[in-house]
Amino acid sequence: QYSLIKDVVSSLKRHRMHEQQFTHHPLLVLSNFGFQQIQVKLMATMFQNMFPSINVHRVNLNNIKRCLLISYDAQTQLLHFRHYSVKVVPVGVSKGLKKLLQEKFPNMSRLEDISELL
Repeated sequence: QYSLIKDVVSSLKRHRMHEQQFTHHPLLVLSNFGFQQIQVKLMATMFQNMFPSINVHRVNLNNIKRCLLISYDAQTQLLHFRHYSVKVVPVGVSKGLKKLLQEKFPNMSRLEDISELL
C-alpha cells in the first residue's frame, strides 16, 4: 500500500511544504521498542543510526522542522510510520505581538500608537 505525494497534499486542508523543511534531520521518536527480542533491538538500533543523535541541551528549536514517529506493534509485528511537520510558535503573547514575531506585519492603519498593538 502506498500514496503519491500529490494525493497526500490534495487531502490536506493547509499543507506546509518549503525547502528549508528538509535541510535538517528530523526528530526521531521510537515507540514500543523496549522488547527483549533481538530483531526488535536490531530495528531500533538501525533507526537510531539512520539519523544523528540530538543533544537536547544544545539544539536550536528553530532547526527542528520535522518529527518522525516510528511505532512497533508487537501483536501484529508491524511498524507504523508517521512523519510530522513541526512549527515553533510563541505562546502566551498577544495576537499582534505574535504576528510581529512571525515576521507578518499587521495592518496598523487603524492604530495611533504601537502600544495599542502590543
